[in-house]
Amino acid sequence: MTNKILVVDDEIEIADLIEVYLQNENYTVYKFYNAQDALDCINTTALDLAILDIMLPNISGFTICQRIRERCTYPIIMLTAKDEETDKITGLTLGADDYITKPFRPLELVARVKAQLRRYKKYNPAHVQTDTNHILTHSGLIMNIKTHECLLNERPLILTPTEFSILRILLENKGNVVSAEELFYQIWQNEYYSKSNNTITIHIRHLRQKMNDTVENPKYIKTIWGVGYKIET
Repeated sequence: MTNKILVVDDEIEIADLIEVYLQNENYTVYKFYNAQDALDCINTTALDLAILDIMLPNISGFTICQRIRERCTYPIIMLTAKDEETDKITGLTLGADDYITKPFRPLELVARVKAQLRRYKKYNPAHVQTDTNHILTHSGLIMNIKTHECLLNERPLILTPTEFSILRILLENKGNVVSAEELFYQIWQNEYYSKSNNTITIHIRHLRQKMNDTVENPKYIKTIWGVGYKIET
């Protein structure tokens, strides 16, 4: 079954260009030039990924991102009109998994879409086989990587696909430091991520907020300054 991708951008040329490149990869594209039509689609269609422009008239891409996260966990990629750090941080904090700055190379966007879908399909229960569960635990944290479920002190911990992947990698490497570069490689596995990209830092910050963890006195994710991150044994 082909993956269903939502594309929302009020710049017709950009939306149409994204649609062409995604259709060339055999994805089913739901393209909209305004937020309201996109919201109607979100409420009625089982999607696999969303690409949202931030600067939309009337309703922003941030609002659409929030609406999606109220009911769905599929990946979200935000499009920013300029290299604005606050836009990136806001989008990731609201639950987006990645961002890309305009103007962008269409093939770069396609590569990021593939990386997000690869991870989502791997850990989403709708796509995995019902074999023996793989459970990771640490200090009240229980992660089932087969069903994409996570409990913290017996309460559900709602994570985006990227947050889930980061936490899984840290748990699988418990006791060892994992660098930001290694997290990049394991999660996205493509050439478009560099050491200057602070996406991992923002996702770690969001993870800590959800887990009521702190940088100063971490119970779960510890920062090893200049090296990376680790979960103590």
